[in-house]
Amino acid sequence: MKRILGIFLIACIGGAVTLGLYKTFEKRQPFFNSHPEGIPIRQVSYNPSASFNQPDFEAAAAISVHAVVHIKSEFQKKSMVYDDFFEFFNFGGHSQPREYISPYSAMGSGVIVSPEGLIVTNNHVVQEATDILVTLNDKREYKATIVGTDPSTDLALIKIEEKGLPFLTYGNSDEVKIGEWVLAVGNPFNLTSTVTAGIVSAKARNINILGSQGAIESFIQTDAAINPGNSGGALVNTRGELIGINAAIASGTGYYTGYSFAIPVNIVRKVVDDFTKFGKIQRAYLGVYYREIDDQFAKEKGFTNLRGIYVDDVVDGGPAAIAGIKQGDVITQIDSTPVNGKAELMEIIGQKNPGSRVSVELQRDGKEYVLALTMQSEESQLAVMKDNKLIFQGATFQALSPNEKTKYRVDFGFKIITLNDGKLKNAGISTGFILLTVDRKPLRTTQDLKEALTNRQGGILIEGIYPNGLRAYYGIGI
Repeated sequence: MKRILGIFLIACIGGAVTLGLYKTFEKRQPFFNSHPEGIPIRQVSYNPSASFNQPDFEAAAAISVHAVVHIKSEFQKKSMVYDDFFEFFNFGGHSQPREYISPYSAMGSGVIVSPEGLIVTNNHVVQEATDILVTLNDKREYKATIVGTDPSTDLALIKIEEKGLPFLTYGNSDEVKIGEWVLAVGNPFNLTSTVTAGIVSAKARNINILGSQGAIESFIQTDAAINPGNSGGALVNTRGELIGINAAIASGTGYYTGYSFAIPVNIVRKVVDDFTKFGKIQRAYLGVYYREIDDQFAKEKGFTNLRGIYVDDVVDGGPAAIAGIKQGDVITQIDSTPVNGKAELMEIIGQKNPGSRVSVELQRDGKEYVLALTMQSEESQLAVMKDNKLIFQGATFQALSPNEKTKYRVDFGFKIITLNDGKLKNAGISTGFILLTVDRKPLRTTQDLKEALTNRQGGILIEGIYPNGLRAYYGIGI
């Protein structure tokens, strides 16, 4: 019995000593355990009340919801642009058919940008609308009038007659960072004052939905949930500053699936300023034909990197030519902003005015140059001559040869030999079409054609024939 008791006491003493040593070791190294590979692992105790420095959206949401409005637009006929953006836009480029009863309504959002009732929204929300009803967050309703629309950016400016309204201040979309937290504020599914959060997923996205050669597509991509009705609403940062106007989602169903796109606020601000100061958009013009540089093209040209855009050609008499830019140059920066693709280039140009002076950095034959360039008005360059060909609105025209005149039984005319996206293509004109008259005036000389297609207001009536003898008429808005 004594022997058993002795063994028990020895075991107790040994356990106490072991426990004491363990506690001593634990106090000396309170935060680390040993990893099987000998790597120390820091232990952090969970404290449910601890702050993890998460972004606070409350202030930004409180500011934004009062400056974002609900828009109801009524149309006498189905708008050709509305579906392409929100309800049925997808990366495959296919639209689902839908029947409309005339007249019909479309819902969207808008952002108050001045206390006097100026509201920015998407062009596709109000284009061709016969009646626009704006509802504020406090349920007041107003009839709105259109100040101006700009299909090339999918922006529109409307106005209600009221003063002292809450409005959002402009941020700077050039300073927006990938990974930055943002809020989307709008009216999805006719649910007013809805706020969703996400991050900036990418910048300078070109998703090819505006459908014209001069379109400015350089969207901010975000994963903040956006659905039909958010169109024209606000994308704001955590300070409550406007950084974009929500415009489209990428979806095969018409509903949010993780990707949404907003027009950068620096472009928005330019459009608002142009409409309020000049009554129309003042589009600047660079005067180059270019291509993006991919890996294969870089290898063909012997470039050591993929930076910049390659100048395929320069328009005679254009701003680039006057500044000294040449075919084969690689433009890397404009006003110290890197340019690596079409979207970035169009965004930069879209923020400039005719007469603006910019600094262009480029590479030529392995050397770097910095050139000063003065932007010209796009209107002054609607049609330009190059190698006896006229380039206008994405089309290249060439005078008919004597043989062609005999073949087509005409005495004059100009044939479209290439046709890119633009107003002519959008009107239904195809390559090979021969222009005979513009506003019933015969096109006998290149000067006749140039005068007929430039410095016009409103629109023009084009008459001509196709090589198969089919005569056609087109009304084109200039």
